[in-house]
Amino acid sequence: MKYFFIAIVFALSLFAGNVEKGVEAAQRGDFQTALRLWKIEAQKEDPKAQYNLGITYHNGYGVKQNYKEAVKWYTLAAKQGYPDAQYNLGVMYSDGQGVKQDYKEAIKWYSLAAKQEYPKAQLNLGFMYSKGQGVKQDYKEAVKWYSLAAKQGDPDAQHNLGFMYDKGQGVKQDYKEAVKWYTLAAKQGHPDAQLNLGFMYVMGQGIPMDKIKAYQWWLQAARQGNPNAQRNLDILCKQSPWACKE
Repeated sequence: MKYFFIAIVFALSLFAGNVEKGVEAAQRGDFQTALRLWKIEAQKEDPKAQYNLGITYHNGYGVKQNYKEAVKWYTLAAKQGYPDAQYNLGVMYSDGQGVKQDYKEAIKWYSLAAKQEYPKAQLNLGFMYSKGQGVKQDYKEAVKWYSLAAKQGDPDAQHNLGFMYDKGQGVKQDYKEAVKWYTLAAKQGHPDAQLNLGFMYVMGQGIPMDKIKAYQWWLQAARQGNPNAQRNLDILCKQSPWACKE
């Protein structure tokens, strides 16, 4: 599973100025004005303006999409310690957008943002440790970073942490702990967590067996288009039709 998603929310300044006026212009769809205002501040080394320019070029807002230009502006902001830019720059290196794919460089930028308690950076750092991308595979280190993001309420991290406890990767296998984290993610609408939580209820792992609750969670996942959940529903409803009642 891949979690390299770009942050796309424009940064605002604490004070009414060109950065904020640029965001207001962008929200109106006037990206030419936004670009002009942000470039003024970016040349003054304002990291939020630099970051906003990165988003603009990354997504092609009012300009031709240009990943190299996005990397340029993200890098300038990231070097000033701006965590959103550090995270996005990590994503660019992870995906090879505007730069040659380089997992080690991605790790560098994710780590800087993660140490500033940026949850998506912590999530992606955990993912890379779990897969051994840019670093030696280390499940314990993956659990560490997933835990930090999960405790901040990130549903992807909560699901992944649940999976680690479910399979005993980097931690002692603990079905109750797996259920705890799957449940938190499932309640936020995470389809894979809903799928796995349904399994726990069917198998009675870490929680009393309850096919009705399994049905309810699988139904929610299936409605989000999860094919495994739909297959499980078909099997469950053939074997235990009494459980499949809304």
